[in-house]
Amino acid sequence: MTYCVAFLLDAGLVFASDSRTNAGVDYISTYSKMHVFQPAPDRMFVLLAAGNLGTTQAVLNQIQRELRRQGVAPTGPARPGTPVGSGPGLSGEAGNPPLQTSVFVGVPEAGQPQRSTMLGCDPAAAPARGAVAGDARHATQHAKDRKEEEKQLPNLLTAEYLFEAADYVGRMSVAVQDQHRATLHQSGASAEATFILGGQIEGDRHGLYLIYPQGNAVMATRETPFLQIGESKYGKPPLDFVGHCGLSLEDAARLCLISQIITRRSNLSVGPPFELALMPANELRISRRIKLGKGAPEISRSMQVWAGCMQEGLRRLPRFAWEEDPL
Repeated sequence: MTYCVAFLLDAGLVFASDSRTNAGVDYISTYSKMHVFQPAPDRMFVLLAAGNLGTTQAVLNQIQRELRRQGVAPTGPARPGTPVGSGPGLSGEAGNPPLQTSVFVGVPEAGQPQRSTMLGCDPAAAPARGAVAGDARHATQHAKDRKEEEKQLPNLLTAEYLFEAADYVGRMSVAVQDQHRATLHQSGASAEATFILGGQIEGDRHGLYLIYPQGNAVMATRETPFLQIGESKYGKPPLDFVGHCGLSLEDAARLCLISQIITRRSNLSVGPPFELALMPANELRISRRIKLGKGAPEISRSMQVWAGCMQEGLRRLPRFAWEEDPL
C-alpha cells in the first residue's frame, strides 16, 4: 500500500508521497511514488502513483518511451533549484542517487520522430479491430485510420490543457490494466492503479487531477483543494481542519508531511522515505524537492510537536457538567 497527497494552493502546488511497497508481511520494499516530467519548457507535470506496482511502473515506462520517441530525454538530472536529499534546514539521504523519475526537455536526435503514435501499446503491432479475416487491404486501412486518430490525441508534450494530460495518463493506465487484468485475476490480484497528476501548461492555470483506475479523472477545486490516493483515511483529518487554498507552499508542505507521519503511525503499510515537492504557480519549475529518510529529524520533531498540540487541546476541551459540579 502507499499514501500520496497533493494540495492545490493560490501560490502553487504541493506534493507528498511515501515510498513503502508491500508484497506480503515478510516482503517490504521501497519505491518512489513521485515522478517529475518537463517534456518542454512551457509545461511541468508531477505524477503520484498508487496501486499495483507493476501497472504504475508500466505506465511510467510507456510515458517515457513515448517522450523518447518524440525527442525528449527519458531521464535527466534535477534542474538547478530542485534539490533532492539534503539541503539547508532539510535532511534526507545525501550521496545516494535519487529513486524518482525526472524527465526534462531534450534536443531531438537526427531522424527521430517528433510525435509518437504509441498509446499504451504499439498500434503497428496490434491487430486492427474489426478487420475482416483475409481482407488485407481492409486491415491495413483500419490500422492506418487508427494510427492517424491516435496521432490527434493529446499527450504530455502536445496537450494544451492539464485535463488533456490527465486524460492521456488515464488512457495509458487503462491500456496497461487491460493487458494484464485476466492473468492477474486468475491469481486473485488486481491490476488497478490510481494517479494524481498536477502541474501547469503555459497559458493555463495550475491544477490537480485524480485519475481513477477506469481512466476518468476529477479535479481539485477551492472547496476541495487536496487530493489523496492510497491509504488516505488516517491522514485526512489534519487536511480537513487546517488546510485551505490560502496556505503558503511551506505551510502546506508541513501539513502534508504531518498527514504522512500520522498515517504511518496508524498503518504500517505506509512509511518513509517521505518525498515532498513544491511547485510555485506560473513558474513552471519545482522550487524544492526533498526526501526524508527514516531517521530524519524533521519526522520525529514534527510528530513531537503535533502530539504536544493534541495533548494541549485535550486539556483545553470543555469540562463535563459533573466535573464542574461534582456530587
